[in-house]
Amino acid sequence: QVQLVESGGGLVQPGGSLRLSCACSGSIRNIYVMAWYRQAPGNGRKLVARITDGGSANYADSVSGRFTISSDNAKNTVYLQMNSLKPEDTAVYYCYVELKRNGVPHGYWGQGTQVTVSS
Repeated sequence: QVQLVESGGGLVQPGGSLRLSCACSGSIRNIYVMAWYRQAPGNGRKLVARITDGGSANYADSVSGRFTISSDNAKNTVYLQMNSLKPEDTAVYYCYVELKRNGVPHGYWGQGTQVTVSS
């Protein structure tokens, strides 16, 4: 099995910063994608940023230039640095990883961490 443990969420004022972490453990060989999604009340879960095992990163337009995704492959950890936070960034943020076993992709989710941007 795969376990994903997120941390770093909380309450921050507009314009502030937070750094989310997601530590992966268990049967985690052959991870090739790590990502962050978010879900605001009344909305579906949406991709925020993703990074491949080769280091290629992609961002949602709404966070491009403000958020940075990075990974430490030795620690099997993915990070999301969030700067210039806005109230509309308020959501539950979920870590997601995808790996292959015998050539078959498997996806795993973390439990989510709340980020609230408010004055």
